[in-house]
Amino acid sequence: MPTVQQNFLGLPPKLSNYARAAYAVLPVPYDGTASYRKGAQDGPAAILAASQQVEWFDEELQREPCRTGIATLAPLEPGSAGPDAVHEKVYGAARRIVRDGKFLLGLGGEHGITSALVRAAMGRRRTLSVLQIDAHADLRNSYGGSRFSHASVMRRVLELGADIVVVGLRSLSAECSRVLRSRGTRVTAISARECLESANWIARAVAALGPRVYVTVDIDGFDPAYAPGTGTPEPGGLDWHGVCSLLRTVAAARQIIGADVVEVAPIAGQHTTEFLAARLAYKLIGYHRSSC
Repeated sequence: MPTVQQNFLGLPPKLSNYARAAYAVLPVPYDGTASYRKGAQDGPAAILAASQQVEWFDEELQREPCRTGIATLAPLEPGSAGPDAVHEKVYGAARRIVRDGKFLLGLGGEHGITSALVRAAMGRRRTLSVLQIDAHADLRNSYGGSRFSHASVMRRVLELGADIVVVGLRSLSAECSRVLRSRGTRVTAISARECLESANWIARAVAALGPRVYVTVDIDGFDPAYAPGTGTPEPGGLDWHGVCSLLRTVAAARQIIGADVVEVAPIAGQHTTEFLAARLAYKLIGYHRSSC
């Protein structure tokens, strides 16, 4: 698989070689269905650039998780064929990574890419829970004329057979609300307000997850005070320590099989959001490695 020299964390060849790496980063610079503030196509490059300022040593874990190898693939250029074709292209690239035995870490780009990444990570096994950190449910059947819109991505994930635990929810359409309330829905919703007011929200999230978990982080799950560079910065979101505590607990209690960080839309002259995203991606790798 082709890799890039300006890779995640700026690792030397011995730590970024694809054949030897335990982790593979797939950048997907795509925001074809973005409906408010565009710019997520620049997110992967911004995250990779910011990551080169991240310390390899994790002060919490007291180790350098990158020593197991992190390969960064060449950006997957989506082309102009439309969301359906992009889904298949992302799925094809991600499936190759999974078949090679790597831990898949996608960098977006818009959230619409996640259903293809989940589909690849799931493989032939249909028992999977998806932990979704997000301000929005993304459960519309379609949006803007596309079933593969960023606003429909978790509806497609449900159709794959996965259960969903969404954390940080604070903005809902009427359609998404109906899906959440409908009998038999496989979505557990934990609002941002519950995260603020309840001492047991992490335990509730973990209890709702099955043994195999895919993690998708829409950066707008964070409060815009921490991550302003995103397409729809909703007020009242999560903070760094809360999200890290959740991910650390999930990694210890469940098997995380893949992940993505999406919806970073860089703001010129301000690097707060992409640096947070880079550190969070590395935290995901570190927590996963510590649980192995």
